[in-house]
Amino acid sequence: MKALIASGGRGTRLRPITHTRNKHLIPIANKPILHYAVEAAAAAGITEIGIVINADSDEVPVAMGDGSRWGVTITYIPQLTPGGLSQVVALAEDFIKKDKFIFYLGDNMVVGGVKRFIDEFEKSDSNCYLTLAKVKDPERFGVPEIRDGRIVAVEEKPSKPRSSFAVAGIYLYDHHIFEAVKAITPSARGELEISDAHQYLIDKGYTVGYTEITGWWKDTGKPNDLLEANRLVLDNITSSIQGDVDARSAVAGKVIIEKGARVINSVVRGPAIIGEGCVIEDSYIGPFSSIGNNTTVRKSEIEYSIILRDCKILDIGIRLEGSILGNDVEIVEATGKPKVHRFLIGDQSRVEVV
Repeated sequence: MKALIASGGRGTRLRPITHTRNKHLIPIANKPILHYAVEAAAAAGITEIGIVINADSDEVPVAMGDGSRWGVTITYIPQLTPGGLSQVVALAEDFIKKDKFIFYLGDNMVVGGVKRFIDEFEKSDSNCYLTLAKVKDPERFGVPEIRDGRIVAVEEKPSKPRSSFAVAGIYLYDHHIFEAVKAITPSARGELEISDAHQYLIDKGYTVGYTEITGWWKDTGKPNDLLEANRLVLDNITSSIQGDVDARSAVAGKVIIEKGARVINSVVRGPAIIGEGCVIEDSYIGPFSSIGNNTTVRKSEIEYSIILRDCKILDIGIRLEGSILGNDVEIVEATGKPKVHRFLIGDQSRVEVV
């Protein structure tokens, strides 16, 4: 069993954060999303992992390395231009060969790992095994039609979904999937859809099994999804205080304070994580907040937010909530007269003021 992880694409729905970084490297609870996918594969006993990357960038290989830190070997597979998930699978044929494999979208997260899906796939004798999750907006995903306990059709992003299930971003295949991805043609949006490959397998009489994800699963394709994934991961952390918390501060709930961080005259209510080298002074860090390394928060309040590394949040009179800040962002109190809001904001940013 091998693993194939998709980490290409441009992350347009997460701009402006993805103007300067691959979306799969955005941190959730201060750890890049892609790490969770590799960790899940390694925990399932997989030692050979292929990661499909944008051919014009070495960002993912530089960040992930050769896989030795997880006890695996990573092979990088370049993708010249985004062309759909079936194209991603087709690119990996030389790496997969005739082995069975799990295909994992690198921006998806699921609690409890993937070993149980692999075990069910092996027992099922299926050629293709899909994971399904009930969602409020199935029209955003591939949607299965299920009759008498069998998947009889799969449609990509339908305007009228035939079920409330989405095909989640975790798929298991044998080598017949390569026949399917070579046989299909681009969709109306110009991509080789993975749903069309699944439909091909169904039409040709191959066995397509499925299981429902009963815990939480998250496609982190939009900002609100990132915040929700961050909440879900933080909800399962174990407290660890390696930094310094002074006597005037209060820490409550599940909180990680990493080495070199200082909490001074502040309140931290978990679940939350404070990264290495941070300074939290005269401030409040509320539940479901991730504060990236070397960030300074002074006389400010933050809750339910993702703050990346090297930020400065100083003397802010209102609470930051439901926010995502990229690296090296500064939000500071205005000085001088007249007192004004002053912004330096990149493309596709969003700011709400009160």
